[in-house]
Amino acid sequence: MKIVRYQEGTAVKWGVLEEQIVREMDGDPFGQIRLTSKSKRESEVKLLAPCLPSKVVAIGLNYRDHAEEVKLEIPLEPLLFIKPSTSVIGPGEPILFPKMARRVDFEAELAIVIKKTARHVTEEQAGDFILGYTCFNDVTARDLQPKNGQWTLAKSFDTFSPIGPWIVTDVNPSSLEIASYLNGQRRQYSNTRNLIFNCPILVSYISQVMTLLPGDVIATGTPSGIGKMAVGDQINIVIEGIGTLSNTLVAP
Repeated sequence: MKIVRYQEGTAVKWGVLEEQIVREMDGDPFGQIRLTSKSKRESEVKLLAPCLPSKVVAIGLNYRDHAEEVKLEIPLEPLLFIKPSTSVIGPGEPILFPKMARRVDFEAELAIVIKKTARHVTEEQAGDFILGYTCFNDVTARDLQPKNGQWTLAKSFDTFSPIGPWIVTDVNPSSLEIASYLNGQRRQYSNTRNLIFNCPILVSYISQVMTLLPGDVIATGTPSGIGKMAVGDQINIVIEGIGTLSNTLVAP
C-alpha cells in the first residue's frame, strides 16, 4: 500500500495511491485505515510530504561503506541527532541554499515512519510500531557541520528534510537498493543490507531514549558517495520498492 498526503484545491487530505488513482482516506493512517468512495487521478492533486513528524530522528554513520569513506570507526551504538519538523518538505518542493552556508550536500536515506506511540519497545515488537517506509534526503550544510562540534546547525535549516513521495507499508527494508542521482548522474549506490543498525534495532534503541509519536520519522543513515549540490541542481533519491523523491536546490 502507498499512503499519500495530498492537496486538492485548498484541502489537505490523506489517501492511498493505486495505479495513478488516489483514493481518499477517512481520517489519517495512524489508526485503522478506512477509504471513502472518493478518488482523483494523481495528476489532479499535489503530493505533499507524506507525514508531518513532530521530530526527525536521524542516524549518523550507519552504513559501513560511509564510515570507511569518512575514515571513522564503526560506531558501537547508533549515533542520534534531531532534525526539526520545520525542515520537512515534500516531493518537488525546493531546497533553499542558506545564506550562511558555502556548501550544501545531499544524503540519500531510507526513512521509517512511526505508526503509534512507541516507548521502551523491544526489537521484536518494533514492526508493530512502524507504519511504513519512504525516501529521505538528509540535506547538510557541510561547511558548517564541524563548526559547533555537533550537527544541529548544519542539518536543521528550513527545507533540509525532503521526504516522500509516499509511505510504502508492505516493503521489506532489510535488502533494498538505495541510490542518489544528481542531475541524472548516479552518485550514491548501496543496499540496506549494509546498515550497521537495522530498522528494528533503531526503533527499539530510540524508544528507550525518547517517546516516538505517530508520524515521527527515523532517517536511517546514508551510504558512501555523498557530495555537494549547486543552485539549480536536481537531486533524486531512489529506493527499490518505494520510488523516487525529487527536489531542486534553489537560491534563498
